[in-house]
Amino acid sequence: MTHPSRAPRTWGPSVLPDGRKRFRLWAPAEQAVTVLAGRHEIAMRRGNDGWHEMETDRIAPGEAYAFRLTGGAQIPDPASHAQTDGIDSPSVLIDHAGYAWRNPDWKGRRWQAAIVYELHIGTFTREGTFRAAIDRLAHLHHIGITAIEIMPVAHFAGRRGWGYDGVLHYAPHSAYGTPDDLKALVDAAHGHGIMVLLDVVYNHFGPIGNVLPRIAPPFFHSQRHTPWGAALAFEQEAVRRYFIENALHWIIDFHLDGLRFDAAEEIEDESENHILIDMAQAIRQAVPDREIHLVVEDQTSRKSLLGRDGGIARHYTAGWNDEFHHALHVIATGEGQGHYAPFAGNADETLREATAKGFVRADRTKDRIGPPPQDPLPPEINVNFLHNHDQIGNRAFGERLTLLADPALLKVMTALLLLAPAIPMLFMGEEYGERRPFFFFADFEGALAQTIRKGRKDEAEKFGGMPEGRTVEDLPDPIDEETFNRSKLDWSRAVSPEGQQQSGFIRELIAVRQMRVVPLFSGPGTAEPHIQPAENGILAIDWRFPAASLAIRANLTNESKPWPAIRGDTVFALSTGKTGPSITVAIERLGQKREPTGGSSVFK
Repeated sequence: MTHPSRAPRTWGPSVLPDGRKRFRLWAPAEQAVTVLAGRHEIAMRRGNDGWHEMETDRIAPGEAYAFRLTGGAQIPDPASHAQTDGIDSPSVLIDHAGYAWRNPDWKGRRWQAAIVYELHIGTFTREGTFRAAIDRLAHLHHIGITAIEIMPVAHFAGRRGWGYDGVLHYAPHSAYGTPDDLKALVDAAHGHGIMVLLDVVYNHFGPIGNVLPRIAPPFFHSQRHTPWGAALAFEQEAVRRYFIENALHWIIDFHLDGLRFDAAEEIEDESENHILIDMAQAIRQAVPDREIHLVVEDQTSRKSLLGRDGGIARHYTAGWNDEFHHALHVIATGEGQGHYAPFAGNADETLREATAKGFVRADRTKDRIGPPPQDPLPPEINVNFLHNHDQIGNRAFGERLTLLADPALLKVMTALLLLAPAIPMLFMGEEYGERRPFFFFADFEGALAQTIRKGRKDEAEKFGGMPEGRTVEDLPDPIDEETFNRSKLDWSRAVSPEGQQQSGFIRELIAVRQMRVVPLFSGPGTAEPHIQPAENGILAIDWRFPAASLAIRANLTNESKPWPAIRGDTVFALSTGKTGPSITVAIERLGQKREPTGGSSVFK
């Protein structure tokens, strides 16, 4: 039986079942391409469709290779699986079948039980590597994390960055480690019962190191643009195959449990079948025996991406629920400029809608790329969060809510995050109350570095603005390595009394969720949300599941306010003072006869 990693690929290198190596490159602008590997120079055959191809037994796994173009220039493989160093260095031939998995029978976990933890490899540990991250998995498992979502690792220019400027989409960044190092991280996570999702960027290429405009101009759309440059021409079959096979590469070769698709609204396609639909179908058909979870960041909130068949995700599993974050951020901080301006006057109403069902700002005019979805959709199609990399890192000084919000209110918000039916996501360090900033950082030079520096003020204005008494001169330099180093987690806080107290609080909430909330998702049917009328500052929502109802009442103010009566058995309650923020969560089994309780958020 052929190893899945040795199936022939349209792009890049393949180790074939008989041991020969095949190299393929789409370079319609080139008349002649030669593979260079050590002392070997092997000419590729050019087809009429612009594909260049050759097979050989003279290049072994682990050897470096490059392509020499018609005019003599040498380039790395645009579908390189590893680099010897940076993006301009030679590529490395990888035989993925050679890795010995310690947990080869892992099939994944149900999405309803997901507690997602977003992390950045370079700042998650002092070393900033895949291998170093392994040492922190036991901590995450102890807290109750069941999935990590890794910010993009596709090779980008420089040694440090967020990862959203990748140009070699098949190659893990060499600063983080080798492909086997990433596999070891995934393998170890599975050993702890933790799923691994990877953030992928399929809407643009980074500004440095992309050779495709030179060798394959049709790869990019001449009339369409994204905020980051030329749009990708997904109408071209070669472009579709590049990205579909890239998704399969991560899922099959690295045993990943899913992907998070960055800014999916910028993935435009005029083909009869949209690339997002074809990609999801290809992934699910390739690994039908595994739990695969595909998550979209989609500013247009297209429900058609998230449809279900008998409760099973047809294409995409869930989407980021930005409005939940934005409304709570406005309530907690009072900020109302930039991205938060649309929520400044109606944060309470937005929060109710976002918590109950999401899709507060859905653009129905763009919701046409997949079959019409069922309504209502299940609550697990939303991913809620209080922090993420954007909402912290794009602020002027990278502050977390631990420095911006009232601690009592933040505890209530955290309980709401972890006990509402939507899938909760934490940002690295949130579980122990990290106070260090997370900045935007990059490793560019020259004019591009200057452009990045100049753009920081405008970006900061969209995410809270400049704090009083601070000026542009105070902004951290995103190009300075020290800005990157200051973004690394302070793991000493995790073992401090304050950190352990916060970790215990998070662990308790996750345990309540897994024991009391997650079982509500079992069985056929979905949950019908009902928003109860309440005063401003009071959140009152009931979700009717097939066998029980879940009720949440929360006071997000510093005043004593009544809330609608709540039925069922209380599974969690938190009062932070006689008039402070508070929350109660209750579950009532259908047919259970109990008088409603509560009606007030007053501390008792």
